[in-house]
Amino acid sequence: MPDTAAKNGHDGCALVTGGTRGIGAAIAERLEADGWKVARLGRTSGDVQADVGDAAQVKAAFDEVRERFGPILVLVNNAGVRHDGLAIRMPEEEWQEVVNVSSVVAERANAGQANYVAAKAGLLGFTRTIAREMAKRGVTCNAITPGVIETDMTADLADGLLQAVPAGRVGRPDEVAAAVAFLVSEEAAYVNGATLAVDGALGA
Repeated sequence: MPDTAAKNGHDGCALVTGGTRGIGAAIAERLEADGWKVARLGRTSGDVQADVGDAAQVKAAFDEVRERFGPILVLVNNAGVRHDGLAIRMPEEEWQEVVNVSSVVAERANAGQANYVAAKAGLLGFTRTIAREMAKRGVTCNAITPGVIETDMTADLADGLLQAVPAGRVGRPDEVAAAVAFLVSEEAAYVNGATLAVDGALGA
């Protein structure tokens, strides 16, 4: 792996919650390929284990990541949608980029998913609020809204939902990972408070 400090101009790491499977694993692999030191957080596996819905576990996990990997400069909120896991507090000097993984349902509601839609939509508001609050400190906070992505969670996808995707296919985890890689890059330094759809025009 390339030397992180040499390639990225800093000595720090990227923390990917839910980074052990599906979209999270693809994001972690892509960031590593781009030269980041990556800490994968999972509930029962990964470099660090924690339930993102438990504030005490989250704090302990962050402390462990800092000790083992260095300052957390990139945070990818990929696991869970609970408030406790989203309102993570870190020292301001450690923040650089935050990417929240929401969902296409945040802007295109699905019947029967009121709680899920509410959580994902709330995440977009959270993203814009953090962007405004932290912009003067050089921190960017953006969101990605994946559509139907090929993971174990969509293995039993109903044909009707797939037919609703204008692109005519499911997305790949590496396509979501590529969007994250862009948002945490220097090229996206002026992109802040944005929502990037990776959904084959499902939310259009």
